[in-house]
Parts: sequence; structure tokens; C-alpha cells
Amino acid sequence: MTGATEGSGLLTPAEVEDLARAAHEGQTDKAGRPYAEHLAAVAAGVRARGGDAEQIAAAWLHDAVEDGVLSREWLARAALTARTKAVVDALTKRPGEEPEAYARRILVTDGARLVKEADLAHNADPRRLALLDEPTRARLTAKYARMRTLLGLGPRRAD
Repeated sequence: MTGATEGSGLLTPAEVEDLARAAHEGQTDKAGRPYAEHLAAVAAGVRARGGDAEQIAAAWLHDAVEDGVLSREWLARAALTARTKAVVDALTKRPGEEPEAYARRILVTDGARLVKEADLAHNADPRRLALLDEPTRARLTAKYARMRTLLGLGPRRAD
């Protein structure tokens, strides 16, 4: 099978990274930076927090379905572990979903909280937020702090 770990049938970590980078090609974050920089930072944050290979793979893909660059059908068929797929699904916000419901799904999905913690840490990085206008910065800071509270995380930790 092309694009799979020898004998396992699963995508290698490098293949997951390449796939995520290609899927988000041309996308930028709110500050106009290439979106892949965010994905790389979240994956590094997961690694720094002691996350395993499945969580690192999920970090690379955590926004792919939500952003519409990969479909739920793709995720269901992807050569990924069931746990990686579950984490990506848990981190995919549903249209109109309340933050409390989103947080509950993350909390009951093995491995998802750590990936979301790394995502929130990068999103709330003061260097990134400083590039935004004040109303956007204030709105996002409050949003990220609220999610940290719902997930039972302490104050933001620097990576």
C-alpha cells in the first residue's frame, strides 16, 4: 500500500505531516501566516507534553475536517489508528455546537485533551495574538481561556 508504514498499513508520521501540509496548502491563520506553522507548533506542543505518536498524528490533522480540507469520509477510511481518528473527530467542532458540548467530547476521548491543550497554547501565544487587532485579540483571549477552564486546564503554559 502506498503511503503506509511497512507491514502496518498505517501512514507514517512523516506521511501524516506531508498530508496535513498539503491539505492546508495556501491557507493562512488569522495573522496571515501559513497555516502549516500552526499545525507544526501544535504537533511540537503535543510532543513536548509527552504525547504519543497517535496524538502527534492527530495534532497534524486536528483542524483538517473542521476546516473542510479533508472530509469525515476521508477520516473514516484513512490509514490511521482508531484512536487517532477518534481524537481528530473529537477536536472537530460541529456547526452551532456549544463550547460545553465540545469540551465534554474532548474530555471523554482518550488523548484528545492533551492535543487540545497544545492547540490552545499555540493559539493563545502572546506573540501570535500581538499580531491581531485589539478587538480580535480580546475576543480570542477570552475564548481560549474559557475553553481551558471547561477542560480543567490551569493557566496557559508557554511552549
